[in-house]
Order: sequence, then structure tokens, then C-alpha cells
Amino acid sequence: MDSTSQEEIELIQAHTHIWKYAFNYASSMSLKCVVQLGIPDLIHSHGKPMTLSSLADALSLPSVRIDPLNSLMRFMIHSGFFATQSLGENPEQRGYILTTTSSLLIKSNTNTMSSVVLAMVDPFLVSSFHSLSTWFHGNESTTFMTGHGKTIWNVLEQNPEFGNNFHDSMANDSSVLMSVILNEGKGVFDNLKSLVDVGGGTGTTAHAVIGAFPHINCMVLDLPNVVANLQGTANVVFIGGDMFESIPRADAVLMKSILHDWNDKDCVRILKRCREAIPSREEGGKLIIIDTVIEVDKSKQEDDLITETKLLFDIMMMAVHNAKERTEKEWEKLFTESGFTDYKITRVQGFRSFIEVYP
Repeated sequence: MDSTSQEEIELIQAHTHIWKYAFNYASSMSLKCVVQLGIPDLIHSHGKPMTLSSLADALSLPSVRIDPLNSLMRFMIHSGFFATQSLGENPEQRGYILTTTSSLLIKSNTNTMSSVVLAMVDPFLVSSFHSLSTWFHGNESTTFMTGHGKTIWNVLEQNPEFGNNFHDSMANDSSVLMSVILNEGKGVFDNLKSLVDVGGGTGTTAHAVIGAFPHINCMVLDLPNVVANLQGTANVVFIGGDMFESIPRADAVLMKSILHDWNDKDCVRILKRCREAIPSREEGGKLIIIDTVIEVDKSKQEDDLITETKLLFDIMMMAVHNAKERTEKEWEKLFTESGFTDYKITRVQGFRSFIEVYP
């Protein structure tokens, strides 16, 4: 008979829980290793389930690395990045296959997320978290400043490889996200003739919108050094500028994953510029925000993966930008202080939402 008490069960569960989170960095590092080795690309090009030995050969690994490769793949299978499939009648002969998740890591995939992994697990970002506890007691604006003595924007400019991966990751995130949520939020863009995408980078989000709504004329506003060499199209124009100073006039302003980079005071400044750029609600003017809404109402069921992703983004924004993801009440407070009168939140697939804000 099992004589283990409930107290002992809870103790060992807590013990295991601590070990899991103490080792959590190994999860992201393993994912980065898989991307750097090009394992999703190799399995994809193989065209059929790929054995451990075939994968090792394709990677040109020495025999002493076959067992470590097995450990890596076993963990990545458990984490849902790969699966195995029988190679024939013998069920013990199995090969690795891609899942939907690892298919997103194929570098030739139009919607590849490989750059997201490389950028978010870059040493510049990861090492700054070693300064988190120091930052709480210090005077620096961000953990990133505490760790590196400069802002992330300075580091992106001064380190081309990190900068390229970072900007590619933002573009690839937009590509995946917009391909899904535009179908769910089509009504958000109804009746618009013009749109300005603030902080729109290389225009991935703008082009996705135009692809679904070709009648809209879109302007992409970003810093001059970001858009300097970008070529526009018939209905996508790039404009160098500063969103804190002014925003071009349009029927609507779009901001995807912009406001979570800024503290409340700066957000109000940006939102006031947005309000100045659009016509009245009666004339069709509105602000469209694509961003995270932290759910605090426990009665509203939300997948644990989505909840944890939102909260991890919140930690990342805190550390890198001294900013945050926001609850609905925190969003509402920003809108009120900026002079907007109403808003509507549409929750879509994934961890972000559409927020329509009206003057």
C-alpha cells in the first residue's frame, strides 16, 4: 500500500516544478540549436521519415555525437516540435517527421519563424536577464541598459547580425499573424480608404492588409534609417518620421505590437498623435491596435499556452523596454487619457487581439 502522504506528494511536485523552471533556458537553447543546425530543413528536404543515423549523416556529425543528437531530438519531440513515424512494417523502425510547429522553422518557408528564434535567443537579449535582480535595485531604465550600458535600439544599430535577425523576426511574425487574423477581423478594415501603419518596419503588415483589401492606400511610418532604402508600390508608401512628433493623416492608424514597447506616459503621447491624424468617428476615423490583452477574469477560459505566452511577453517588455503588456482596464485608461471616447476589443486566434479605438 502506498503510504505517501498528500504533504509529501505536494513537496515532491514543488521540487520537480523548481527543477523544471531552473532548467527552462535549456528549452530555448535547444530550440535555437535545432534552428542553427537546420534540422527542420533537412527533414523537410529528406521527403520521408528520417532516421537518427540519416540525420547524423546529413549533419556530418562524428559518431560520438549520435547519442547527444538522440537526446536533443527526444526532448524536441516531447516539446511538440517533431514527431516520429514508422518506416515500414517493423514498428521499431521509426523516423523523424515535422509537425506544424517545426514546419514554421523551415528557412525557405514564406512564413518562417526561424529568425524569431535566432533573435529572441540572441546573447544580447539572454545575457541582459542576468542583470534582472540588479536592475530592480538600480536606477537604469531597463535591464538591457543595466547589462549592456545602452538601449536595445543602440545595440541593433551597432550589431548588424543581431539587427537583421531582429527586424526579420518582426517581419516574419507579422507574416504569420496577419495571414490568420485578417480572416477573423475583416470587418475591422471595412470602409477604409487610407491607412497609416505606425512603426510598420519593412511593410510586411501593410502588404498583408493590402493583399486582403487592395482598395486601401497605405502609408508605412517608421524611423528614417529603417525605411531609407525601401521601395514602395502603387498603394504602399514608406515615410520616414517620428511617431512622437506627428503621424500622417489617414482614415485609420494601425499599430501592431508597438505600444507594449513603451511606458504609459509615452503611450499617451503616441496615442494623442494618432488621434490628431484621424477624422471623427462619424467620418469613419479610428485607431486599430493589434496587441496583447492580459486576461484577469478567471471566468473567461484561456488556453494555458496562450496565457503563459502573454505573461512571458510581459516579462520581456519589462526587461528590455521598461514597458508591459496590458489588461483591458489598463488599455482603457490609456485611451481615456489620450482623448479617445470608446473602444472595442476583438479576441482572435493566438495571443493577440484587435482593439478598435474611436475618437
